[in-house]
Amino acid sequence: MSRLVRALSATSALLLTAGLLVSCGNESEAGNQRSITVWSLENVSGRLETTRAILKKFTADTGIEAKLVGVDEPQLPQLVMAAAAAGKLPDVIGGVPLAAVQQMSSNGLLNPEAAKKVVDGLGEKTFDPRALELTRNGDQQLAVPSDGWTQLLFYRKDLFAAAGLPAPTTYEAIEKAAQTLNKGGVEGISLATDPSDPFTQQSFEHLALANGCELVDAHGKVALDSPACKDSFKFYGDLATKYSAAGTQTVDSTRATYFAGKSAMVVWSSFLLDELAGLRDDALPSCEQCAKDKGWLARNTGVVTAVQGPDGKAPAQFGEVGSWTVMKTAKADPTERFVEYLMDQGYEQWFGMAAEGKFPVRPGTAADPDKFELAWDKDDIGVDTRKPLAAIYPAPVIAELRDGLGKMQRWGITQGQGALVGATLGELPVPKAISALASGQVDAGKAAEQATADVASIQDSLG
Repeated sequence: MSRLVRALSATSALLLTAGLLVSCGNESEAGNQRSITVWSLENVSGRLETTRAILKKFTADTGIEAKLVGVDEPQLPQLVMAAAAAGKLPDVIGGVPLAAVQQMSSNGLLNPEAAKKVVDGLGEKTFDPRALELTRNGDQQLAVPSDGWTQLLFYRKDLFAAAGLPAPTTYEAIEKAAQTLNKGGVEGISLATDPSDPFTQQSFEHLALANGCELVDAHGKVALDSPACKDSFKFYGDLATKYSAAGTQTVDSTRATYFAGKSAMVVWSSFLLDELAGLRDDALPSCEQCAKDKGWLARNTGVVTAVQGPDGKAPAQFGEVGSWTVMKTAKADPTERFVEYLMDQGYEQWFGMAAEGKFPVRPGTAADPDKFELAWDKDDIGVDTRKPLAAIYPAPVIAELRDGLGKMQRWGITQGQGALVGATLGELPVPKAISALASGQVDAGKAAEQATADVASIQDSLG
């Protein structure tokens, strides 16, 4: 699953790794305007091979050589800063999450003029407006958004139907379902409470945004102790302590509980979609019915995209946008041509390598407005087994997934607090407050105050 990047804390080992990474690419080609170095966070072997195939075709079509380097996402901030200090930045980085875009921008490492030129060249109106908004700082286009994934609420349709429960689209419906179905060896819901994992923040932020809870107020002041946020902490804490499994719950344990048929709901990302369908051998559904039918759980699972809390003005959900970042030292012309190619001729291959977690943020072209969206609908998903997305999930679910990007929200990004968002992912004050709340060390009010104080301290340290 894609994770949010952690904050900067470079070590000598990572500095050495950065030196090795760039020395085999950018340094030897520094004076060659027909060669660029590309870092990609899509560094799983299958995805790297797909990216290499795109790059090979790009070189054949343009004559521009593109050298590919796979990078682990958690190491990206350290590697970028080390490469910048050594004067050996790559030309472009792909798959960069929002917080990392903001961090690199605040450190003056990006070329926003190049990003804007690419977006304008492809056609601003061919992009999802929300994706563009989240990758901007005011009127400045920091990066070129490429794809997105969203946080979702998965639920057992069969259990809900048997109990006469509506789909869990609101706080009230979620809590009622968790309470009603928390019996017979089945937990009402599986929620992350791990204090050391950004996944816990993603899960909480998903439900907090639904209630109008924001990281900062209109003046940039940390606002996690607002009434809406305190209610969000209480809601999450009640679900975790009353209707979820005891002990620290992680990204893996929440999935395992739902896959075992031991949970009626789980908050997870869209990357669960292929695993849920039994298409990944190391993460197969293990429920009793799944033994004879790997697709049983997928057929009996409903998907809720956006949720609404009592204080929320409209349904909302957490999500992530991956982007292409053109670096400040990039060879502008070949790099711009490369990103344009990836977002056009190579785009279907790019999002098709993991369609369950790569929703196209560019639905089509000016001449064919639905081109990429329609291609995504037909894409295969899975790791060890591949099946078309549309063969597993019904059309309304696929439409909801696709439309979720437009409802996606994020703490702090559009309020000009991107640097703060990135910094909090190093110290994880919100997951720590959630953990304390779930373990009974503090109540919801104290958890909100703790998170507010810790985030405010981080904000002060940023100057």
